[in-house]
Amino acid sequence: MEAKQIPKRIVITGGPGSGKTTVIEELHRRGFAIMPEVSREIIREAKAQGIDQLFLEDPLLFSRKLIEGRVKQFHEAVETDAPVVFFDRGIPDVPAYLRYSKTPVPEEFMELTERHAYDQPVFIMPPWEEIYTTDYERYENFNQAQLIHNRLVNMYMELGYFLIFVPFGTVERRADFVLEVLDKYD
Repeated sequence: MEAKQIPKRIVITGGPGSGKTTVIEELHRRGFAIMPEVSREIIREAKAQGIDQLFLEDPLLFSRKLIEGRVKQFHEAVETDAPVVFFDRGIPDVPAYLRYSKTPVPEEFMELTERHAYDQPVFIMPPWEEIYTTDYERYENFNQAQLIHNRLVNMYMELGYFLIFVPFGTVERRADFVLEVLDKYD
């Protein structure tokens, strides 16, 4: 019996409003397996309980729920038959956001981050002011999005990931870029 091939787990990350979810959705439209962003679901659940911005009110509780969801996704990816699974953000985003909010990062979060290593490279979507918008779940202004971006870059670099910055362009061109770079890593 042939051993099951573990899919490559590839993270696409970046600050809020950088276009990462749109690119992830384009990759999914093209037939690739994805793991969607889990924070919006946590935000919706909190709002249903009367908590307007859980991350602002209790960053540690929000982050604990988030890291649990991302660790679960990390393991669920193995169950797919896909050769590659794209993640809309990764586990290291959680401590990066905590650092952004000046909240101490629990040691267990760093341990989870180190134990659950994604495949190389990690794709970073840089802040893009022309497409940046806020909504009921994205409250950060563009300057805050840039600061978050910097925290994300620092966190992934600290963990030893090789970062590829995705250039601005159409959704299709950005998805093409991700796939072209990934082909070079096979």
